[in-house]
Amino acid sequence: MKILLLGKNGQVGWELQRALAVLGEVIALDRHTSQTAYGELSGDLSSPDSLRDTIRRLQPQVIVNAGAYTAVDKAETEQELAHRVNALASQAMAEEALRLDALLIHYSTDYVFDGTGTTAWKETDAVSPVNHYGTTKLEGERLIAASGCKHLIFRTSWVYASRGNNFAKTMLRLARERTTLNVIADQIGAPTGAELLADVTAVALQQTLKQPELGGIYHLAPAGEVSWHAYAQYVIDVARAQGETLAVETVAPIGTVDYPTPARRPLNSRLNTEKLREAFSLHLPNWQSGVTRMLMEVLNK
Repeated sequence: MKILLLGKNGQVGWELQRALAVLGEVIALDRHTSQTAYGELSGDLSSPDSLRDTIRRLQPQVIVNAGAYTAVDKAETEQELAHRVNALASQAMAEEALRLDALLIHYSTDYVFDGTGTTAWKETDAVSPVNHYGTTKLEGERLIAASGCKHLIFRTSWVYASRGNNFAKTMLRLARERTTLNVIADQIGAPTGAELLADVTAVALQQTLKQPELGGIYHLAPAGEVSWHAYAQYVIDVARAQGETLAVETVAPIGTVDYPTPARRPLNSRLNTEKLREAFSLHLPNWQSGVTRMLMEVLNK
């Protein structure tokens, strides 16, 4: 089986290279032109036409799109680029997947919802993004579905990995430098490890190739929920338990209104994962287990 992986150097793409390697030949690309066994290929999502060309030359059985425009605040000003990468590139992949009868796997976000209430969002709930990033991701979802291609779309939240930057690493750095940290306490979600996303993708991919009726949109996040403030406190507590010397004395809770950003953020990022767990017979671990494993890796480097 030939698998085209786009966005290979992102947090999720990096983990997918590992998780997908056992399933077939993985041709992993990023936005730069790469020399491959199939010649020079580009996985540049900002150029839907070159993406089409890459897919036509490779003719993969599976396309996994781990690339996206994810700079939420910058998307408010770079609207055309965000739209091209998150929506038009998704459409190009979907149309080519349909032509090849390939399976397209794509990642989306809880930001397609308006973030109101306290109930975990279901796949069938009404969508209403509150920022341009969410709007482009929702359009990408809709263009994939409208194409008629075989697809799996995983909506997720608060993605992190030990590789690259993440919220936990930022909190650790600040905790070493400052005595007080102010962290938002009224946004609730579940930190989702790139490792979990990759492993679930590999399982769902195999089952969906055998049972195409499993295709569709799924919510994917670990069990449990937490605020950014409690997440920060957890990171600091684990670090201290591992013998880290930190300057921080107080982690103060603040409201979203006290930390204005160019793009609005949803307060409720909870995702109901019942559909995913039942469809693929999965048990999802609690968010603490993935975060702890990532912290062990970061702290013991």
